[in-house]
Amino acid sequence: MNRKRALIAVAVLVAATVALFVAGGNAAAEPVNVRTTGTHYAATVLIEDPAPGRVTVEIRVDKGDADSVMVSAVMPDMGHAMPELPATEREPGRFLAEGELFSMSGVWELSVRLDGPAGVEELAVKALITG
Repeated sequence: MNRKRALIAVAVLVAATVALFVAGGNAAAEPVNVRTTGTHYAATVLIEDPAPGRVTVEIRVDKGDADSVMVSAVMPDMGHAMPELPATEREPGRFLAEGELFSMSGVWELSVRLDGPAGVEELAVKALITG
């Protein structure tokens, strides 16, 4: 009788785990909103839908006058590195980069390269990509 109860408990636990996994896999990712500051520039990185595949990354230059912005991503734990994407200035201090930036879910390090009258500076932020 105890063995039967144990098997039922294990079956319920497995079913609950599978249900949570399936529900979690379909949940929308939390947007990324991270601020980073360097010597010459400060920027806020926004990713509304941080998932593998094609994404839009918004970079708001909060300090400094950047003429151009480039974004790249690496996942050091897995040895992944994605090519740099150019960001287009949509309005003063607001840049958008669009393209394939994340090849899989996990923690990625984003590098934001800003270039302007103060010189070139590279800022880094971490982002959790799910999906």
